[in-house]
Amino acid sequence: MKLEIWHNIVWSAYKAKVFSALAEMAPQQGVDIKVYQIATTNHDRESLSAVDTSLHRYPYELIFDTAYSRVPLKDLLRAVVGRTWRSDADVTMLVEISRPEYWAQALVLWLQGRKRAVFCDSTLYDHHQTFWKGLAKRVMFALCGNVFCYGQRAREYALHFGVKPENIFHRNQAAALPEDYDAATIPAQRVVKDSGVPLFLYVGRLSAEKRIETLIEAFARVLPQMPQARLRIVGGGPQAGALKALAVQLGVDASVEFTGGQSLAQIFDHYLAATAKVLPSWSEPWGLVVNEALHFGCPVIVSHRCGCVPELVEDSGAGETFLCDDVADLAGKLLAAPQRYGDRAATAQAALAKIAPYTPQATARAILAGVQTIMAR
Repeated sequence: MKLEIWHNIVWSAYKAKVFSALAEMAPQQGVDIKVYQIATTNHDRESLSAVDTSLHRYPYELIFDTAYSRVPLKDLLRAVVGRTWRSDADVTMLVEISRPEYWAQALVLWLQGRKRAVFCDSTLYDHHQTFWKGLAKRVMFALCGNVFCYGQRAREYALHFGVKPENIFHRNQAAALPEDYDAATIPAQRVVKDSGVPLFLYVGRLSAEKRIETLIEAFARVLPQMPQARLRIVGGGPQAGALKALAVQLGVDASVEFTGGQSLAQIFDHYLAATAKVLPSWSEPWGLVVNEALHFGCPVIVSHRCGCVPELVEDSGAGETFLCDDVADLAGKLLAAPQRYGDRAATAQAALAKIAPYTPQATARAILAGVQTIMAR
């Protein structure tokens, strides 16, 4: 059986790990895998971290050696539709439903009567829902037939837009970890990294949907009661200048550090040191940085709109939610964090217990099981 997977932007480390695990397991089930990478990255993510091609241990074809957003649409459609039309894959998996090339692919696969599926990482919290967009999503899901999603909220999204329950396949979201990662050492590392100073951490793009201004405003309320506290903001993006200006305006710039984009090794070290990782997003289909933080024993404070809340935050012992855009609610959670998570070793153990099932291998097994079910129909 031949499986083709289409992936559009960013050779992300976590997908590299998942696809590599998939390629390792697939031959045991008689599955031959090929991944099409449309482009290397996207211009709005170039400020985060460099692409490490050594992580991509699976058969792939790179179609355009440039940023995805820089490829002209006509060239994109020609390359994607042509390969799809000529393909002899038994199952084709598309990475999303919103882009024109995936609409074209889904239509070709539907016309040819071939088995197909789409990955879905959206939730009903992501964007404002409208009638016409909702109708388009229903049509696209109908064209694709089968949906692979991770998390309760993504499943609810697919059901909302008409996908039958038996055509929805669940998979875990998994972070990419260093080759030498050892969970058993994390609690002790968290203890060693404790500086005694409350350190709150944000990691990700500096863009409007992340609501980082809410975090800075909440931190400004915390600082008078906890003057030694620090806020570290890791990443780059279009809001960098405005957020730095906000910190100055609120008089907290001396306690707020903007590091810019950093390597994964540097980010992992920040997780070990932080009192808590904060994700204040208004739109966050999952929130992979939550996975990363928990793998390094770091508790999380997460907006209620983030997709991972039911699986990774609720009842975790190493995380809690706040109402998105509610500065007072977030400030209260920040103030309580140093005491709530004061036993760093015990908090790390709780975080590790919660995140343990979320591995690339588990994700790969779930994908293969779903593909086998599709083929058997």
